[in-house]
Formats: sequence, C-alpha cells, structure tokens
Amino acid sequence: MATVGSGLQNFLLALSALFSIVNPIGAALIFARVTAERSHAERLDLARRVGVYSALVMLVSLWGGAYVLDFFGISLSALRIAGGAVVAGQAWTMLAAAEDHEERKEGQAAQASGAPDVAFFPLTMPFTTGPGTMSVAIALGSNLPVGSPRMLPFILGSSAAALAVAALVWIAYGSTDRILGWLGPAGARVMSRLSAFLLLCIGTQITLGGVTEVLKGVMHG
Repeated sequence: MATVGSGLQNFLLALSALFSIVNPIGAALIFARVTAERSHAERLDLARRVGVYSALVMLVSLWGGAYVLDFFGISLSALRIAGGAVVAGQAWTMLAAAEDHEERKEGQAAQASGAPDVAFFPLTMPFTTGPGTMSVAIALGSNLPVGSPRMLPFILGSSAAALAVAALVWIAYGSTDRILGWLGPAGARVMSRLSAFLLLCIGTQITLGGVTEVLKGVMHG
C-alpha cells in the first residue's frame, strides 16, 4: 500500500511539472495556427507522431540526463539546484512576459508551415519538448532514490507521468478545433498563467531539495 501511495505521489509531482512546462492546451492553439493549411488527416498524423516523439524525449531526459551530467562530474545536489533554478526561471518568464513567451513559441513552430516532414523538428523539438521540458525532466530524474524501496515506485510514477503528458499532447493537438471552441484565446492564457505559477513552485521545491542536501553534507562533514 505504501508502494502504491509513493508511486502515486511521484506520478502527481512529475505530471504537474511536465504538464506545466509543456502546456499542451496552449501549445495546441499555436499548433492549430501553424498547421491550418494542412488537411485534417495530416494534422491528426502530426499530432500522433509529435506525441510519440515527445514521450521519447521526456523519458530519455528523465532517465538518461542525470547520468550524462554525472559523467562530467556534476553532483546530484548541484543538478537539483541548477535544474530547479532553470525551471523556476522559465516559469517566471512565462508569468512575467507571457506574451513574449507565446510569440517565441509561435516563432519556433512557424517553420512547420511549409516543410513536408515537421513532426520531430520543429514541432517536437524545440516547440513541444524543448530545453525547458528537458531541464524539468532531468531535474525530476535527479531525485531518483537509488537503492531505496521507493526507487521502483519513483521510476514507474515518473515514467507514467511522462507518457500521460505525451498522450495529452497527442489528444490536444488532434483536437485543436474543439479546444479553440471550448477555451478560446483568453481561456488558454489563463490556463498558461496557472500552469506557470505551479511550475514556479515546483522549480523552487526542487532547488530547496538540492540546497538542503548540500547543507546536510556540510553540517555532517
């Protein structure tokens, strides 16, 4: 029972962090604009492929990013502090300059207007799962409790969250017409601001975790 609770807790934390940075609903509105000249079937195919690619990017970042940084001698504490700071900084930018952030995202996706195969570049990277998403995933993965009974629930919960966000990307991108009708531009902006604030809190929490580990090491050293 404790294992299930731990896995659910990790799932919810990773889901809220990844969902906030990816923002499938807001991104879907931009996706609709830059793919407006394509047929409905083409847009559904693009949505499916972007969803699959996004899952791969997030999973590789979750479970491979920390090992790559460790190869260069970067400690997990440093990774958590830096990763949390990057996440919080990204969230602050989304909150303080939401319009500029949206324009930048639209510029990234605009290259998809005329090119024949755009599912991976630019629609997956950097538009959907760019450096910000990879930073969040790496920061989350750095909390892996190696050797602890909580290790398996952590892996399963975080991986399930990445797959869930990728599925939401697929659904949102494939349902852009309905989303536009339900939310409209104003509703999408409100959701983006709420997601940005949640992400700011998560980034701060990750940074505090890293700082706490450093302080514990100093006190016991």
